[in-house]
Amino acid sequence: MMHRSGIFSALRLGTVLLALVAGVSGYHGASAAGDADHDGLNTKLETRLHLDPRDADTDNDGIKDGQEDTDKDGLDNRDEQADGTKAFDGDSDDDGVTDGDEDTDGDGVDNEDEDDVDEDSCVSAPDDSDEDRDGDDVDDEDENDLGTRANVADSDGDGVEDGDEDNDDDGVVDGDEDDQDEDDDCDGIDDQQDDDDQGDQ
Repeated sequence: MMHRSGIFSALRLGTVLLALVAGVSGYHGASAAGDADHDGLNTKLETRLHLDPRDADTDNDGIKDGQEDTDKDGLDNRDEQADGTKAFDGDSDDDGVTDGDEDTDGDGVDNEDEDDVDEDSCVSAPDDSDEDRDGDDVDDEDENDLGTRANVADSDGDGVEDGDEDNDDDGVVDGDEDDQDEDDDCDGIDDQQDDDDQGDQ
């Protein structure tokens, strides 16, 4: 028969082991206990990505670690953590489609566009475009795809703002690449057509 103090010791040990297993598995998600720097990433993922779990902006570029897109797949690190995809592998399931272009929940919307306001409906606030923190006419999400910096209007320092560059040499400046899907001024005409009409005047 086990002595009463032995039972309590076993229970305490079990509780400690359970807490350790939960911490290692990432079970706690991005809770306060698992996200000391409050950047939206748990300590396990930050360690895996070689980020400092005590510094919300490890590379000091003005973008929190959780908002960075480490693997350049169109999903920021927080979304990768929430979706269960790998923030260090642009194609987590190795099927030839980047994680951002996948439709994990099968709703017809790519993962990278899940957090966008419905671009088919015109709303005045917030507008239907993605956030553009540096005001260079390239949405932050698109800057991740292009490899430019979402908080610097002229990422390469050449005197030309990112929105006026044509990184893929297709004849369309980066600021206009996705305008066919957006209607920022809510006039019923997509932004690409608006740009073309203004050029004809």
